Amino acid sequence: MLEKTKCIALNPVRYSDSSIIARLYSREYGRLSLMVKGINSRKKNKRNIMFQPLFILDLEIYYKASRELQIMKEATISFTPYNIYSDVKKSCVAIFLGEVLTSILKEESPNIELFDFIEKSIKYYDQSSDGFANFHLAFLAGLSSFMGFEPCKKLNDNQIFFDMKNGCFSEMPPVHGYYSNIENSAILARIFASSFDNVKNIAITGKQRNEILDNLLSYYNLHLPGLTSIKSLEVLQEIFR
Repeated sequence: MLEKTKCIALNPVRYSDSSIIARLYSREYGRLSLMVKGINSRKKNKRNIMFQPLFILDLEIYYKASRELQIMKEATISFTPYNIYSDVKKSCVAIFLGEVLTSILKEESPNIELFDFIEKSIKYYDQSSDGFANFHLAFLAGLSSFMGFEPCKKLNDNQIFFDMKNGCFSEMPPVHGYYSNIENSAILARIFASSFDNVKNIAITGKQRNEILDNLLSYYNLHLPGLTSIKSLEVLQEIFR
């Protein structure tokens, strides 16, 4: 059946010299994969670009729920993250987030609120001209609520440790050992409570930023078993060092 859907490009995988498997998150169907042939031909350079991480596309596909790879009839770009890909730091974040989303978005069923959150986040990030160094931290913090493990808010100043396993802030370090140190816990409490506009006002060093990112990925790993290693993480942390 020929269907139309809006999709977010995540992390394409090379299939052959002239083909890729485009991994996408769609508004109407959740996780989708498409075989895209002739990707490296001169006539299809635009198609090669449009499946890069965080491009937003309008697709016509011959959808069949039982099929692992859907068949594409037509693809057009709904939103080009031009400013993201004209900035080295932003484009590295885009590749990183594409990998993370590929790893955690497994459901082949729609979640419109989640799709809208990701779409709005991409457009916000593309339009941010400065103060965007903490965006990927705020994105992961916000995404946790849609994935079902948003932590409880810090209730008082005595709760100085972020308990990753139980998703809360505690007064004593938990015996299971999965927690952030006092300094990072204070920063995480602010990030979890901040909007994209406000998170830019959290002043942290490059070293702290990378430690916070490690903490967030550890938190995700605890609550989403099977989260794959992120190949772009090392490059991202080097850029924001």
